[in-house]
Amino acid sequence: MNVSNTIGALPLAFRKLNPRAMIHSPVMFTVLIGSLACTAVSIQQLLIGSSTAVFSIIVTVWLWLTVLFGNLSEAIAEGRGKAQADSLRAARTSVMARRRVGALVPAGQSGSGQDGYSEELVPGTELSVGDVVICEAGDLIPSDGDVIEGLASVDESAITGESAPVIRESGGDRSSVTGGTMVLSDRITIRITAASGKTFLDRMIALVEGATRQKTPNEIALNVLLASLTIVFVVCVMTLAPMANFAHALPTPVVLVALLVCLIPTTIGALVPAIGIAGMDRLIQRNVLATSGRAVETAGDITTLLLDKTGTITYGNRRAVAFLAADGVDQRVLIETARLSSLADETPEGRSIVELALDGKLSAPSPDELTADVEVIEFSAVTRMSGLNLPQGHPGNPGNPGHPGNPGHPGNPAHPGTGTAGVLEVRKGAAAAVERYAKDRGGFLPQELEDAVLKISGTGGTPLLVATYDGERARVLGVIHLADVVKPGMKERFAELRAMGIKTIMITGDNKITAAAIAAEAGVDDFLAEATPEDKLAVIKAEQAAGRLVAMTGDGTNDAPALAAADVGVAMNSGTSAAKEAANMVDLDSDPTKLIDIVGIGKQLLITRGSLTTFSVANDVAKYFAIVPALFAATFPGLGLLNIMGLHSPESAIVSAVIFNALVIVALVPLALRGVKYRAVSAAQALSRNLLIYGLGGVIAPFIGIKLIDLLVALIPTIAQR
Repeated sequence: MNVSNTIGALPLAFRKLNPRAMIHSPVMFTVLIGSLACTAVSIQQLLIGSSTAVFSIIVTVWLWLTVLFGNLSEAIAEGRGKAQADSLRAARTSVMARRRVGALVPAGQSGSGQDGYSEELVPGTELSVGDVVICEAGDLIPSDGDVIEGLASVDESAITGESAPVIRESGGDRSSVTGGTMVLSDRITIRITAASGKTFLDRMIALVEGATRQKTPNEIALNVLLASLTIVFVVCVMTLAPMANFAHALPTPVVLVALLVCLIPTTIGALVPAIGIAGMDRLIQRNVLATSGRAVETAGDITTLLLDKTGTITYGNRRAVAFLAADGVDQRVLIETARLSSLADETPEGRSIVELALDGKLSAPSPDELTADVEVIEFSAVTRMSGLNLPQGHPGNPGNPGHPGNPGHPGNPAHPGTGTAGVLEVRKGAAAAVERYAKDRGGFLPQELEDAVLKISGTGGTPLLVATYDGERARVLGVIHLADVVKPGMKERFAELRAMGIKTIMITGDNKITAAAIAAEAGVDDFLAEATPEDKLAVIKAEQAAGRLVAMTGDGTNDAPALAAADVGVAMNSGTSAAKEAANMVDLDSDPTKLIDIVGIGKQLLITRGSLTTFSVANDVAKYFAIVPALFAATFPGLGLLNIMGLHSPESAIVSAVIFNALVIVALVPLALRGVKYRAVSAAQALSRNLLIYGLGGVIAPFIGIKLIDLLVALIPTIAQR
């Protein structure tokens, strides 16, 4: 635990001593009342010169430290988000916004903008929902909104921490912008979607500071249990008072309060708020904003996980993975021709072809490859091909040496030729389109390439044929295999989720053959092909009807119904405002695979709370052996057999137990903040491990700790006396 963070949290811990704040934690509120009562008794004993005054003061001091340490754990947890909150506040700097007002005015007239509308400068804090503002390069976006006109590069590092700019544009699923981010290029028109004080950054600041954290259902249930145990022990101690008085034991109020504090579950009572806040903080550290603690906790109970294929399971763009040459065609010729055909292709698929041709490297064309006399053939939906027309003398056009590997095809007479003399046409494209192109120019599709096309299509890949035409006859050189590449490690991650008892369902718009191939490679449990928004919603409803909790990701307006219906809906920050409003979590990095991490964080939260609860209850069992014998051993010597720790005296036993009770809270704060590591094992294995480590450990730790403290306390003469 960082010392500077601890010292910085002390003022907040003292402020939390306010009874109106303490009453929300029944256990610690009971300790607070007991501390106040012991303080009054200690002052009275000090004034009358009682021989037990020093003992009472020591116990009272440690009771107050117990309360303070309990508050300190929550204060440290809240303080961890302070630096991030300060950073977010810096991004929320008040800026002047160019608000569009009125109707079109003549261009160049005073107050008119580039789009012909009149504009006015207003503080960003005065913007209302529905206002339209203009932002250009270098401007800070004044508030949350949707791009309704234009396209721009935006720096979102103030929120995500990533320096790489992102593209925001109108009319798509990447239209949402966040206040406090900066426009780096171009010009966009934004419609404001959040009122001042309720923006995305405002919600994040409130969340990381713990100001809006609400207790989750499980946390409320645990507090009810702790309150019940506290009431039970209050009644027990009150009943014990006359018995102790009758036995001439130690019936002083200070001793009885010490007994009560040591028997009630103060450890977990002090750490519960810190565990909840730390769970939210772990999400923030991964750039995920949860609108409620309930969502984080629910993520730990998820049993069904819906994931979009594109961008989540796969890279999202088909990539070239292999070149298959026709019989008689040199593999190097095919690769070089494929590279030439993709030089001007700026699509991810085209870039991947160049990258594969250059053995994993991607470089710009040399100056003599895309000269002014090279004709670029753009892809179109009609031709379904792209490529280049290379003039004679170009490095990629060796002339017309003939094609001995293409002797013609029966029933396909030589075509007289339609190309320009000396020009070499290089094409790549869909199999049917390139085959038709070749046949129209005297060529044909070799049988082995036809078989390769069918095989690639059958496995969910995309075959692209590569062909050339030199003005005499076209020649199909081979096939480029494009595949929707599954991200590395996905199969292992899905296996881990399966071990957690989570069913994974891949959602895709691909046909069933392609979807089945990707699903098998990725290792998901099930898939839904050719999915529509209605299909996604139907799957969620069906899973929930079967008693399962469902999580899913999405970024588009058409995902909003499913995100709202899912028990845990994670919207991408790059998506639409509708998606972010419907979801109960927003991923600032727009990484769909983050959902897997969110499930892990939720489970870690539940495991941490369960483990520390087990430790706390087991802890109390051990403390019985320290205090109860100390109360009655003098009157009932037989109870001395329970003093298995061999504590020095009844007074030292009580002081040692109270000190240990306070210090164990501090010792467990780092674990509460870090969280207990979650392992993908069965429920029975998790329970056995929890009982072995935190149950047995919770019993053993007090025996060791109280005994060591007793050895030190025994050195204090006033307490050492019997």
